[in-house]
Amino acid sequence: MRLSDKYFFTLREDVKDEDSLSGNLLCKAGYIKKTSAGIYMMLPLGLKVEEKIEAIIRKNMNETGAQEVKMPALIAQEYYEKSGRLENFGKSIYKLKDRSNKAFTLGPTHEELFAVAAKMMIKSYKNMPFNLYQIQSKYRDEPRARFGLIRVKEFVMKDAYSFDKDEAGLDVSYKKMFEAYKRSFDEMGIDYRIVKADTGVMGGLLSEEFQAITPIGEDTIVYCDKCHHATNLEIAKSLKDTTPSTEEHLAKELVHTPKAGTIKEVCDYLKKDEKAFVKTLIYRADDKVYGVMLRGDKEVSETKLAKALKANEIELADFACVEEVTNAKVGFAGPIALKCPIVMDEEILSMANYITGANKTDYHYINVNNEDFKADIIADITLIKEGDLCPYCHEPLKFTKGIEVGNTFKLGTKYSKALDLTYLNKDNQTEYVWMGSYGIGIGRCMAALVEQNHDENGIIWPLSVAPYKAAIVLISSKDEVQTKAAEELYDLLNNNGIETILDDREERPGVKFKDMDLIGIPYRITIGKKINEGLYELKDRRSGEVKELNKNELLDLLNRL
Repeated sequence: MRLSDKYFFTLREDVKDEDSLSGNLLCKAGYIKKTSAGIYMMLPLGLKVEEKIEAIIRKNMNETGAQEVKMPALIAQEYYEKSGRLENFGKSIYKLKDRSNKAFTLGPTHEELFAVAAKMMIKSYKNMPFNLYQIQSKYRDEPRARFGLIRVKEFVMKDAYSFDKDEAGLDVSYKKMFEAYKRSFDEMGIDYRIVKADTGVMGGLLSEEFQAITPIGEDTIVYCDKCHHATNLEIAKSLKDTTPSTEEHLAKELVHTPKAGTIKEVCDYLKKDEKAFVKTLIYRADDKVYGVMLRGDKEVSETKLAKALKANEIELADFACVEEVTNAKVGFAGPIALKCPIVMDEEILSMANYITGANKTDYHYINVNNEDFKADIIADITLIKEGDLCPYCHEPLKFTKGIEVGNTFKLGTKYSKALDLTYLNKDNQTEYVWMGSYGIGIGRCMAALVEQNHDENGIIWPLSVAPYKAAIVLISSKDEVQTKAAEELYDLLNNNGIETILDDREERPGVKFKDMDLIGIPYRITIGKKINEGLYELKDRRSGEVKELNKNELLDLLNRL
């Protein structure tokens, strides 16, 4: 690419409306441009990187025997109604109608259509296994689009779906995809961890995430250095004592706690530790209201809570709702005589003589015990804290941040049952097909790579995904010797399969150097006055190492690198 006659620009200042390092650098370097919240143009350099990432994924998918297809993005709403996911997606799914008033959606994901495609072929157990995949745009109405390409409304995803006759077959297909994912992320150069995760709206038997380790990550990864257990914070478990306390149960007592509406204020007033307090939070889960009980120093995992309640959407209730079910002002909710069902964290099973709200303004109960009220559901609903003990080896757990760049699901028969995807087994009996689902976010991979590979001067692309491998900077386009050498080297490198930029713009050398650093080209070749001695300057973008080489040495070194 000769820059003098191509679409190429960079920005000198940080981008004001980008809240992530990767989003800012990709916009400054001319890779992407935001058109509205969560929606981006993919400009020529960005598209080159996207294509490199896709090529790595496509190679590894094809090596597993998977076949590529392309599904429509405009999908009749009836498919999501059949699978039961129209409600699960809630407000995040885009809905529209055509001129005939038929309901459609912009595809947030494609399990349903792949099941329909599989149904066209599958009649017998002999028709399996097989795997189909696509690389295509998805659409989700994110309530908080942010972090550049990490949380967006329109994005490109590689999604694959395996079809097997039984769970044993699914295990084999899943392992193939799992290994292909590891190879893909390794080839891209992403530093990642594999963690257990919530199955969410996808449902099924198992979900695992490939998390790129970076401080900007939306997800918190919980891991153990000793046994290598790793999971997403949303579903992470820690060692908990649920054994009933042997402490003598005292009679509950109503106490006046004036102007003490927070846990700290109550505990300070009663001279008690927060661990002796059991707070009750009022939640709405779909259309129902629940009281949620957990120890005073703990926080709710809304993912765990939603799973315990089998709810699609949950949120803290508003003040009016809280006052209605407690008959008190906010801050005094408790389980005794609460006018809604109660969900209790399992850790409270081991507690005795604790403090709760009294459902009466300015009052709390002390010496509350589990026989004083009825819990409708008992489950693990708390977020763990860093330093809590691993449930497997009892060592302290550690936290780090991550960007989810890929996920794998064992769907089981969830979608085949919903969409009547069946086959005849060896005994001519009808059985449901076993499915797996596997996704990689292309834009998220790009963002994660920038988050992990940059310095104060800009992006540092790994060779495998760099839009161009080398950039020739021509110091003076008015010097015929330099110009001729630059043109000859440009042709030579490209003819040898080394994709190269020729910066032949009428710009100062300093501007060109800054631009090549900003856009992150792995190797910069400067052609200046020393070309008269047959020498080229080669700079390694990552290490900063500079060498002076003749043309043969340069070509040999670049080919080896």
